[in-house]
Amino acid sequence: MRYLIKERFFRLGEDSDITDESGRTVLHVDGKVLTLRDLLVIRDPAGQEIARVHRKLIALRPTYEISVGGREAAEVRKHFFTPFGDRFTIDVPGPDDLEMSGNLFDHEFTIRRGDQTVATVSKRWLTIRDTYSVETAPGEDDLLILASVLALDLAEDREREQEDERR
Repeated sequence: MRYLIKERFFRLGEDSDITDESGRTVLHVDGKVLTLRDLLVIRDPAGQEIARVHRKLIALRPTYEISVGGREAAEVRKHFFTPFGDRFTIDVPGPDDLEMSGNLFDHEFTIRRGDQTVATVSKRWLTIRDTYSVETAPGEDDLLILASVLALDLAEDREREQEDERR
């Protein structure tokens, strides 16, 4: 299944819409402004909360928790040292952890479980608002994958802000 995650043009916080390949809105992302934890609330089209993504306050590396239906579904952690691109572990309860790797400069990421590709992610260049294209393999947990891409975006935004502050 192919999805587009588009930041809203007029927005307060990290608000986005997620559409399917036919252009129908399937999820809304409500970025809570002025929070320490970079909180995103994912809602269905009726406005019901179905998932949350938030930054863990005390962690040695960028870490984001994903909860679905009030239960922890995954933890997304950026690897410390990755000289040839960015790498994240999507730690899910049980043995089926995922690895997200790619390069922010190329705007291409792959999500894998072992040697199997479960999703590909592309960020569009030269757009007024951030847009990610996410293609998931059949039978995968699309909500978990989309929430992981949102965590990736939060981590990259935070990293850019820190670099800007150092300059």
